[in-house]
Amino acid sequence: MAKFSCTVCDTTYPPDAEIWHCECGGVLEMTDLPAFDRDAIIKEDYTLWRYRHTLCLEKDEHIVSLGEGFTSMLEINIYGVPIHAKAEYMSPTGSYKDRGASVMVSHLNSFDKLRWVVEDSSGNAGASLAAYAASVGLKTRIYVPAEASGPKLSQIAIYGAELHTVEGPRSAAEEAAHEATNKDYYASHVYNPLFLMGLRTFAYEVVEQLGWTVPDNFVFPVGQGTFLLGAYRGFQEMLAAGIIDRMPKFFAVQTRACDPIFQAFRRGFNDVQPLAAGRTVAEGIRITDPPRGRQVLQALRESEGTVLTVTDREVVRAQRAMARLGLFIEPTSAVAVAGLRKLDKMLDDEDVTVMPLTGGGLKAPVAS
Repeated sequence: MAKFSCTVCDTTYPPDAEIWHCECGGVLEMTDLPAFDRDAIIKEDYTLWRYRHTLCLEKDEHIVSLGEGFTSMLEINIYGVPIHAKAEYMSPTGSYKDRGASVMVSHLNSFDKLRWVVEDSSGNAGASLAAYAASVGLKTRIYVPAEASGPKLSQIAIYGAELHTVEGPRSAAEEAAHEATNKDYYASHVYNPLFLMGLRTFAYEVVEQLGWTVPDNFVFPVGQGTFLLGAYRGFQEMLAAGIIDRMPKFFAVQTRACDPIFQAFRRGFNDVQPLAAGRTVAEGIRITDPPRGRQVLQALRESEGTVLTVTDREVVRAQRAMARLGLFIEPTSAVAVAGLRKLDKMLDDEDVTVMPLTGGGLKAPVAS
């Protein structure tokens, strides 16, 4: 039976436990999950719930879906690099966060007395949680940095969330949310293992859309690193089930203004060291101390990948270059595109490289 397991001390908890970290302070992950089974896919369902058998939800009536998942994969050439761009910004609320929110809120929907949930976010995760929670009558309190982009704040508010803007760095919003967990369930896109479980479906879809073949490389914009980590866990499951015969390489791209994972990777550290964040157009990955940094570093090293950094100027150029191809993505998503220029020499000409387009351009003012 699936359970929450601490990544530090291995203590386990039942999956309906209303906790967001271990008693020792360690982050939790879901373990003892059902094996991935191609024959169990619900082929007529074109959402992530086609992989229903992997998502550990007892009753179908608890599923909360707005049509997320199974996003298109586009073959494009950018900066002379051929890639498969997976259009996650076509998700219901405009970002990949809908994968985690759908699965997490579906599980929360099975809790009898839950009425309020709380989250902190730079924008996309808050909007996603607010939308999915609203669809089943759950009330939300979302804590965001006061300087978060206006379109994201408007999106959170329109779903009926109780929006709290917090002055100071991104970490101040997180601290405010932690204080609120004394009375409300912390439905965190970072800490909650159920959210991470939903992100694994990205890996399933990529392999299925590529005709059950494994790509060579993945390129992610990374702040918390949960999307990269969720995809990595998905590939581990498919490898264990014999669906694929090798793991792809994972590449993380951060902005030079806020690059704790890059710094830890470069110095050979096993965990991330907190640092001060500079200003960057990529607000979605302005994270100074990612709680799952240790697991992200491990995934990068085990996959023989690496971490790169890019400047804001490179990010703006990348956003505009993608727009010239008809793809309008937010600056945070363009971070990965900017990294392709530096990855070019690390990729073979025949490689299949996949990059998620994590969020739509309408979510943030056009960078200049």
